[in-house]
Amino acid sequence: MTGGNPAEGAKSIADDAPLIVAQDQEVVIEHYPEDWLAFVLFWTLAFIVFLQFYTRYILNDSLAWTEEIARYGLMWITFIGGGIVVRKQAHIAVEVLLHFSPKSVGRILLAAVDVIKLGFLALLAYFSITIMDRMALQTMTVIDWSMAYVYGGIALGCFLMLGRQIQCFWRNARDGWRSATEAIGSGIVID
Repeated sequence: MTGGNPAEGAKSIADDAPLIVAQDQEVVIEHYPEDWLAFVLFWTLAFIVFLQFYTRYILNDSLAWTEEIARYGLMWITFIGGGIVVRKQAHIAVEVLLHFSPKSVGRILLAAVDVIKLGFLALLAYFSITIMDRMALQTMTVIDWSMAYVYGGIALGCFLMLGRQIQCFWRNARDGWRSATEAIGSGIVID
């Protein structure tokens, strides 16, 4: 047993131990128009739902329009959120075939998937305009407004998804789908 200072013993052990310093990557927060639109819609929807809860359960005199508008707001935020998901390329996908195929086959598969997504979203945008046109004469149940407003928000979301998919397709095509196949292999989400 040594009669020295205990702090000196701890200091010498700490000096001999290897020091690992981990540095986090710098977090970059990007703000896109659909992010802000979804943010505003979300909090507007939260306020409307709280108003519905308050008037129904606290005041015992429900506002009839809150339920209908909350339903339509949820539809809008779903399709506008779809634009965010397409921009981040974060849709659910089965990638097992890409992991077991050569990179050249993986590039062809990813190009085919991009073309299919582009076609599907173009068709979805077309149908949203068609539905909006057909629903122009219908009115909402509680408020005397055209249902074209509701389907206009859905069409906006569909065109946001289509625009972001065109950007992703262009970026991937310019790169030859190389970075996409590398990201699949490493499990990285392309942003």
